[in-house]
Amino acid sequence: MRTSPKTGRRADERSRRSVGAYRGLPSLGYALTQGRRAAAGWPALAGNHVMIRCAGGVVVLCHLQRGSLSVTVGEQVGTGQPVARCGNSGNSTEPHVHVQAIDRLPVEVASAVPMSCDGRLPHNGEVIEG
Repeated sequence: MRTSPKTGRRADERSRRSVGAYRGLPSLGYALTQGRRAAAGWPALAGNHVMIRCAGGVVVLCHLQRGSLSVTVGEQVGTGQPVARCGNSGNSTEPHVHVQAIDRLPVEVASAVPMSCDGRLPHNGEVIEG
């Protein structure tokens, strides 16, 4: 566990270390395959992902660790319920979770919906707790 210098909160780094980042020579291979992922469309860019329907549209969590999903299609998800682990699948060079809100499905025709956490936007690297 580490403590965030910005928030003073402790953060679990296991999920960040469980999937290696593309650095050094491996980053060259990643860069060379960028066009293939882009040509394959949204699912290839998002990687392993979860879509959660809610009152304001759909919340999409992307770049999740492969094989880590703990929910199934159609399952109702509760606040604070784990749905997967942080990863770097899809168009991602290092572990992180991309969170995006959209107004509808399919993603290819959706528009972004503004979102906030507790009425504000979190800082890069900030840990957000339930």
